[in-house]
Amino acid sequence: MTLMTRTGPAGRWLVLLSVCLAAMTMPLSFTGPAVALSRIAADLGGSPIELNWVTNAFMLTFGAGLMAAGALADNHGRKRIFLAGLAAYSLAALGCMLAPGVVWFDFFRALQGVGGAAAFAGGASALAQEFDGQSRLRAFSFLGTSFGIGLAFGPVASGLLIDAFGWRAIFLLVAVLGVAAAALGLRTVAESRDPDATGLDWAGAATFTIALAALTCGVLQAPQSGWANPLVIALLGVAAIFFAAFVIVERRVRRPMLDLTLFRFPRFVGVQFLAAAPAYAFVVLLVLLPIRFIGIEGMSEIKAGQLMICLSGPLLILPLLAGQAARRIAPATICGVGLLAAAAGLVWLSCVPVADNALLLPLVLVGIGIALPCGLMDGPAVSVVPKERAGMAVGIFNTTRVASEGVALAIVMAALSGFTATQLGAQGLASPAEAAQLLATGNISETVQHLHLADASALVQAYETAFDRLLIVLATITVLTAVVVFFGLRRGSPSQQDVAPVPACLEG
Repeated sequence: MTLMTRTGPAGRWLVLLSVCLAAMTMPLSFTGPAVALSRIAADLGGSPIELNWVTNAFMLTFGAGLMAAGALADNHGRKRIFLAGLAAYSLAALGCMLAPGVVWFDFFRALQGVGGAAAFAGGASALAQEFDGQSRLRAFSFLGTSFGIGLAFGPVASGLLIDAFGWRAIFLLVAVLGVAAAALGLRTVAESRDPDATGLDWAGAATFTIALAALTCGVLQAPQSGWANPLVIALLGVAAIFFAAFVIVERRVRRPMLDLTLFRFPRFVGVQFLAAAPAYAFVVLLVLLPIRFIGIEGMSEIKAGQLMICLSGPLLILPLLAGQAARRIAPATICGVGLLAAAAGLVWLSCVPVADNALLLPLVLVGIGIALPCGLMDGPAVSVVPKERAGMAVGIFNTTRVASEGVALAIVMAALSGFTATQLGAQGLASPAEAAQLLATGNISETVQHLHLADASALVQAYETAFDRLLIVLATITVLTAVVVFFGLRRGSPSQQDVAPVPACLEG
């Protein structure tokens, strides 16, 4: 039984508004810096690895902190964690705005991820207490749509802010929105917690965080040092050891941060694969395409932002429509078809030149493919466990989603650097690995100077070929994920969407 004071019907929708406003800022926190990366590099400097951490520092701490934040919300109060997270998130955004160098900038980005994890986990688990049944599914569909709004308008809003006021204005906007969400939440969100909570699973939180951090660091270091480098091998070894330790810890503690018995249920496994699917089919493009459009192709930030709307615009409408369609069409079918459409869009994108008219349709197709399952993700993630442990459910699902995004981005950046290095080596250019690292951050002018070239045409050609090859790899992964999601989610009728099986150890 959850301890809480429920708000009235009108108050519940104000709670939803507060949480959705907070959620809307999260996409801004990784799409905005991606659009601004070339400006940030020009102002703050930094090596390719340090510039990669501009995005990865946020996504790593956000993903690693979600499960712990969900457990803290269940233990110490969802409202308390929501407001504390928003405070840390907004202050860290201001720290990014005022950072004197790239190292300090990356440090504040990491803190921003920690605050964002607490705010999102606390807010989403509070929503699960306010709404029941179909209204809960509808509320979480609005939450997904809020992400879509942030994704759709984040790149173009960032481009306009950069053009008018400089890149630091992005973080001022994030801080202002965070403060507004906190002010509304302070007045409307009712406090609630799980009375049976036994405290945070510190051992689980520590082992998972160390494992994820080591894996991300190893993958980011590999393109520069090589996969056989002792440091890279050591980091990947540490990641493997601590992931194994995390599994052992979670199997032994009484109230685990991640209940591993849930993975016995195909539907739960399908939901987790669904959570990870956008990482490779969509989120990496939110970072890589602005870098390519601005740094490699020479577009303005505003033009790049306008093109990105084609990719993310479908998330404004389709998640809600998919939620309505799920009453008549099996969610497994909607999600499977959506992911296959996204894969087709990725293949199409690899076949067209970087020209406005050629890019529009494949970008829209990828966006449609990802938007269809987005409206069906959050509700099943919460309903798979008892209401009292909604914080854990939110933590598991969103840790899978965001941790997959952080790891995927690190792996994809490493793969892009590797493919580019191969292309540069085939052209007989010296130091292809170092040049590929610079190109991966969109710093084409410094790459030209590094290689002592007269012009950048060879570099652009190598990068474009490598990028197209990467898109085919991403499409293949997306097709395989679609198969797993379809067969996982179809185990159970749509009517079971709200009453998924619950392990005995979780029954209240």
